Amino acid sequence: MPSVCATARCEPFRVRFTSVLHACALMLIAVWASAPLRAAAAASAAAGPLAQPKSLRQVGVPAAATHAAIPTDDAQTPEKIALGQRLFFDARLSADGTVACSTCHDPARAFTDGKAVSTGIGGRVGQRNSPTILNALYNATQFWDGRVTTLEQQAALPIINSIEMGQPNLAAAVVRIAAIPEYQQGFRSAFGSTPDGRNLVRAISAYERTQVAFDSPFDHYIAGERNAIDPAARRGWELFNSSARCNKCHALSDQQRDTTNFTDNDFHNVGVMIVRHDVITLARQSRQLLASGDTAAIDRAAIQTDLSALGRFLVTKKESHIAAFKTPNLRNLLLTAPYFHDGSQATLWDVIDHYNKGAGLKNPYLDEDIVPLALTERDIDDLVAFLASLTSPPYKEAAAVELARQRELAKTTRPQRDTARAFGPKPLRPKPPAAS
Repeated sequence: MPSVCATARCEPFRVRFTSVLHACALMLIAVWASAPLRAAAAASAAAGPLAQPKSLRQVGVPAAATHAAIPTDDAQTPEKIALGQRLFFDARLSADGTVACSTCHDPARAFTDGKAVSTGIGGRVGQRNSPTILNALYNATQFWDGRVTTLEQQAALPIINSIEMGQPNLAAAVVRIAAIPEYQQGFRSAFGSTPDGRNLVRAISAYERTQVAFDSPFDHYIAGERNAIDPAARRGWELFNSSARCNKCHALSDQQRDTTNFTDNDFHNVGVMIVRHDVITLARQSRQLLASGDTAAIDRAAIQTDLSALGRFLVTKKESHIAAFKTPNLRNLLLTAPYFHDGSQATLWDVIDHYNKGAGLKNPYLDEDIVPLALTERDIDDLVAFLASLTSPPYKEAAAVELARQRELAKTTRPQRDTARAFGPKPLRPKPPAAS
């Protein structure tokens, strides 16, 4: 099977580029005097082994889906990927030279940041948890509310969001890098042109498409290696697709198990923190903004204001989508804590406790599949064991440490645990009022 670079010379190019990048970082650290540029050099130097483009020679990689995820008019090339990797770790794309894509998408944390919600320039705090870049090429939509459909669109919006990277437009970001000889050469090699906004996001997206993560114990189990996962994980996999009802969202359908991405590519209100917002009032307030169709304005609302709580409604304006968020991929979950779109849950035990009790009692928009589950403690432990088996080899050691941390925390702190509700009847919920 070919690599993501789709060329036999990608591997040696990648090795050469790593050496060049290291040499450039040392040189730039020596000559850059300002704090923002020193920060940019540090970010580039931090792009270690976990940041490198990944081979497709992993058990479980979906060959057809991977091929389909590459734009037909924008093939992957080593030059384009190398340029995108350099840009991904370069804080000079931000308005003050302190924030890079990697600030919120750290390879060491499975391309997340370990925070409940992300922090951008000047310490400005957003409203959403950073989703992973790993396997993002397979996403039907991008962001928690699916407000764009391509990686190119996704790459552009944080750059021009005033809380995230703070540029007024892509042209301003291009100005920051256009005079740098390495980037002039990089754009010429990749695109045959000088730096511009369109090719900037195409390069970043090309790099992001190389971040595929499979080859987990579960992948080997599905491939026929019976002992690749332990009995607890095997029990968890069966629970996942039966009484735990995880397959209602994390499968292609109730009848068709998903062993690849674990998502229905849909949006659901799962009862996360909705009671702290008056979503009806927010929905009414958002009408004028949504009618404008201004993607950048909607992006700012999603990241910077309480309108973030509206979720998919910001995109579709459908009342049924109020506070509905995208079903995430479940791979390498132990590296992507805390969980949910608002980072409100610290452990996998908290997440399962949330679902076990049937989520929110006062939530009129709660997904109809959210019901009390009557899961026992052993059931919950088995589900965690299954989710842990979705860890890819590069994250094995870090995941083991995190699993031990979460297990110890779960022994004393279980804020979502409600056994009475978990084993009780499905509660009545109020009818939604009109949002218009």
